Order: sequence, then C-alpha cells, then structure tokens
Amino acid sequence: MTGSLVGRNLLAGAEPDPSGDAGHTGHPERVGFFTDTSVCIGCKACEVACKEWNALPEDGLALTGMSYDNSEGLGASTWRHVAFIEQSRPLPLGVPAPDATVDHGDVDVFALAAAGPATPAGEAPPAETPPAPEGRTELRWLMSSDVCKHCTHAACLDVCPTGSLFRTEFGTVVVQEDICNGCGYCVPACPYGVIEQRPEDGRAFKCTMCYDRLGAGQEPACAKACPTESIQFGPLDELRERAAARVEELHRAGVPEARLYGHDPEDGVGGDGAFFLLLDEPEVYGLPPDPVVTTRDLPAMWRHAGAAALTLLGGLAAVFAA
Repeated sequence: MTGSLVGRNLLAGAEPDPSGDAGHTGHPERVGFFTDTSVCIGCKACEVACKEWNALPEDGLALTGMSYDNSEGLGASTWRHVAFIEQSRPLPLGVPAPDATVDHGDVDVFALAAAGPATPAGEAPPAETPPAPEGRTELRWLMSSDVCKHCTHAACLDVCPTGSLFRTEFGTVVVQEDICNGCGYCVPACPYGVIEQRPEDGRAFKCTMCYDRLGAGQEPACAKACPTESIQFGPLDELRERAAARVEELHRAGVPEARLYGHDPEDGVGGDGAFFLLLDEPEVYGLPPDPVVTTRDLPAMWRHAGAAALTLLGGLAAVFAA
C-alpha cells in the first residue's frame, strides 16, 4: 500500500496507487485506454468486438437520426459507443477546399443528400447559411469511441452496498453481475452517466476493460480490433506521456484546438483510466467539462452530521438537567 490510510480521504484527492489502496499487494502497473479521436474513422469495429467478446445483446440496428449512430450512448448493453458529431465550420484562410476547381460553398449538402444521389449539385437547394467571410463553410466530422472512464475515484464503487463493484489489481473498476442486487445506487453516482441497469432484471453493467483478457496477458478486444490505433491500451503513465507528445505534434501541424481530457491526476476524479484526445470542447462530445466524483464531500458531510447530533444531544441533556 502507499503509506498509511489513516486520516486520508480515499474518496477524493491524490491517490497514486488505487490498486494498492484497494488491498492488492505486488500488483502489476495500472493500465488504461488512450483514445486519439483525431484518427478515429467511425468504423465501429470497437463496438462490434466489444459485443462479440463480452456476449452483449444487440441494442438497436436502426439509425437514430444522429448521423450514422445506432446506439446513442453508453449503457448496460453498449460498453463502447462511437459518436458522430457533424459540424459546419469555415475553413481557415489559406486552406484549400477539397476540390478547388468546383465551388460548392453555397450548396446545402444535407438537402442535396436528401434529394437523392442522382441530383446534380447545381440543382441542390441553396445553403441556409452562406460561407463565412474568413473562408469556405465545410462539413467536419468529429468521431470518438467513448467508454467507461475507470476513474481513480470511482463513485459507483464507493456507493455499492454489496461489493459487486470492485477495484482490480490492474486499477480498473469491474462489476460482478452475479453479486449485483439491482439497487441502482451506482447509476446516479457516476459523473459520466456510464453505468446503467438492464430493464430485464435491474442489474448494472458496464465496461470491464476485458478483465478476463487482461488476466491472460491480452489487450482488450476493442483496442485489438481498432484499425487506426485510435484506441491505444497500455500502462497508464506511458499512455499519458504518449498523449502529451501527440497533442504537441498536432499543435505543430496547425491543429491548436487539440486537447487532452481526463488525463490529469489532479482533476475532480483523480484522473481517468480511460482518457481522450479531443478536437473540440468536451461538451461537443457529450462529456462533462469538469467532472467531480459525486462522493467527494461525504466525509465532511458525516462530520457535520455528527457535530449536529452531538449538539442536539447536548441540548437535550441540558433540558433534562434543568
């Protein structure tokens, strides 16, 4: 273990060794995911591999209307979710259009697609918003494979009354479905809205980071299946160094909006075991901008409640004494 646990708030703050603090001695180094969204192509290979390996039921094959998304978000049967965010944004000055010989800047690409593949571009309805003065208006896709964050301070684990959720020797957080009693306390406790109960029996499910594969020395199925290495798996400290170098590389290449999310051990959840390189604000990807572990203030709340109880008892004692 990392020093004495006496006097420490294990629900928040610095925790460099969550596995050791959970009681694992001689454990391997902490592992995690680094998802580089700048190279995600939206192929959904990670979703398919996750479902196949973990025998997850299908959760809808019809498109939701949100681009090429059929699963909407993470849930009890969707442990990996590829988000498609479509943006209409101006190209910076000096950046050539994909086809410089044909100007389609005033074409509404969505209306053209709805009109059918045989519709000439010249017959498409005009764009509702003309190109911005500083450059052409183009469509940009932001694609990202979301997953459980395996937080350093996991509120879902803290509130579980049965021990169904536990911290593994690899630093990940796993649900034991045969112990879950369906109380649902973990669902509102998660600051990311990841964990969910299945309506059939009420039990909670989420990503296990393929705990069974880790025990056999294999990488998780989603990372194994990713064709562009958008999902990278390995020792968490090594991934953080690799991610910082990738951000610097993108900044030098003229992508100033590239930033990391969930990598900082000093953030509200003590750093995530699964963190991301984003090309826009976290809210664009459906992620909270400043997540905080929901059990952070429990020790202080119990202290205040204890002080209030002692004050009340003291008042009652004084009344009876009088």
